[in-house]
Amino acid sequence: MQNPSLELQIQTLPDGPGVYQYYDKQGKILYVGKAKNLKKRVSSYFNKIHDTAKTNVLVKKIVTIKHIVVPTETDALLLENNLIKTFQPRYNVLLRDDKSYPWLCIKKEPFSRIFATRRMVKDGSEYFGPYTSFKTVNTILELIKELYPLRTCNYDLNQSNIESGKFKVCLEYHIGNCKGPCEGFELLEDYQKKVDAIREILKGNFKESMKDFKKMMIELAQNMHFEEAQKIKEKIEVLENYQSRSTIVNPKITNVDVFSIVSDESAAYVNFLQISHGSIIRSHTMEIKKKLEETDEELLELAIIELRERFQLLSREVIVPFSVDLGEKIKVIVPQLGDKKQILDLSIRNAKFYRIEQLKQLQIVDPDRHANRIMAQMQKDLRLSVEPRHIECFDNSNIQGTNPVAACVVFKDGKPSKKDYRHFNIKTVEGPDDFASMQEVVYRRYKRLLDEKEPLPQLIIIDGGKGQLSSALKSLDELGLRGKIAIIGIAKRLEELFYPGDSVPLYLDKKSETLKVIQQLRNEAHRFGITHHRDKRSKAALNSSIESIPGIGEKTMLVLIQHFKSVKRLKLATEKEISDVIGISKAKKIVDFYKTIQE
Repeated sequence: MQNPSLELQIQTLPDGPGVYQYYDKQGKILYVGKAKNLKKRVSSYFNKIHDTAKTNVLVKKIVTIKHIVVPTETDALLLENNLIKTFQPRYNVLLRDDKSYPWLCIKKEPFSRIFATRRMVKDGSEYFGPYTSFKTVNTILELIKELYPLRTCNYDLNQSNIESGKFKVCLEYHIGNCKGPCEGFELLEDYQKKVDAIREILKGNFKESMKDFKKMMIELAQNMHFEEAQKIKEKIEVLENYQSRSTIVNPKITNVDVFSIVSDESAAYVNFLQISHGSIIRSHTMEIKKKLEETDEELLELAIIELRERFQLLSREVIVPFSVDLGEKIKVIVPQLGDKKQILDLSIRNAKFYRIEQLKQLQIVDPDRHANRIMAQMQKDLRLSVEPRHIECFDNSNIQGTNPVAACVVFKDGKPSKKDYRHFNIKTVEGPDDFASMQEVVYRRYKRLLDEKEPLPQLIIIDGGKGQLSSALKSLDELGLRGKIAIIGIAKRLEELFYPGDSVPLYLDKKSETLKVIQQLRNEAHRFGITHHRDKRSKAALNSSIESIPGIGEKTMLVLIQHFKSVKRLKLATEKEISDVIGISKAKKIVDFYKTIQE
């Protein structure tokens, strides 16, 4: 560390939990972070070279470090979240989106109205939500309307106004959508019972409403009021239909929030499920753009704090895929099996699908951007000097040493370029010798490309370990291409990549897109090579099984074998049966040939 002032600032940092802030020379905030131990965490930025260029650039810009000491890690987490939202530093992830979500409001007034709104007014009214789509809100409002007739007007229905006859019933009353509280036709007590039932439905508890309706239906039927009983039955069906549409989990699991995270190199996707009375009543996925080398743990902690604040979640229990620190008041569960594990898996699946949708949209809107991102990522992961826009992968196929062939598949911009695929029949190698075969095909491939002045790839992948890699290198040496094209070998375990002159393999993250592209390359090479090998082997097997009959060509014999399924059946066939397939003159030649063999 060059800056003596910074060294002094770090030495004087406390060892306890807190939040640190980095500023540049203009006094502009660069980054806000939290730490269990401020001194250790801040020091770690300055005592090593980081893997990402972004972090190294950030460190170079830091001139001033400020910190706030807090009593616990939870306080640090909350404070960090608030500071990020207040200052929006350049190098911090932004856990916000600019949407304002709809809420359902039970207005604090006599004869409460229930309606959708995007604005929360702190006047004592109750707000349920926010819901992530207006479609859900409208469905719930329709459900409520069908079950419980409520007023839609905005009159001030206090007792004196009703008694003085200030208001008159409207069309809603006449068509049966409202019971007419404005003229005193409905008591406040009865109206509030309906509001209480609706409140339970909004919380996800359908049991009480269902119980009440069934009781009413039975009473009406017993009193011979069958038409009214039928109307109540229809309401029960509406309620049952709505309930069955919400995913039911174990009814014992209630007032629990589930959070999961799926991430790649550039972004993370956090899904949240809210569970109440055994039903999933809300699901939301948010995208977080990574700015530095944030871990999944750090991102999930921040996202949970943000989502709990945004959706006003008060549950004291959360289900997560790994342990996170949310303070003493919140119980953190990391399930290994059972119902809770199933809900967690459902949340993870939601996050994965959301990520796939986002990537697909990106590919449609800007296909080049997607390819550019993958190419830049592969260059970084595989430590290449240039982006691997043109990759070629070689695979040998020989089964028990017969008919050795090799395949070369070509990817351009991370996608298969099938017109450039090539098959090779091994010419110079006798028997099953993978190393010599690899040497031959690599030499032949690049000798031809050089002779024809065709563009060379930026990366060659050899399907095999160190042996195959060194065989391929011999060919590149012969052609004077060593050092001009990057070359790596993949061992049988796909995560192991070997580099020339390095005995220690490189291991790729199983989630990385680089590994997925390499996996696809290798699978294509296998498929392409094995298909050719099978075709060649089948042809050889056929040639060895069918004797060369004078005057009968290979095509005719193939037609016969396909028809009779084997040479044995062909020998037993009559001349008439054979002539029906290939004609009389050829049939006679075949029958005569087999007769002479038997004699």
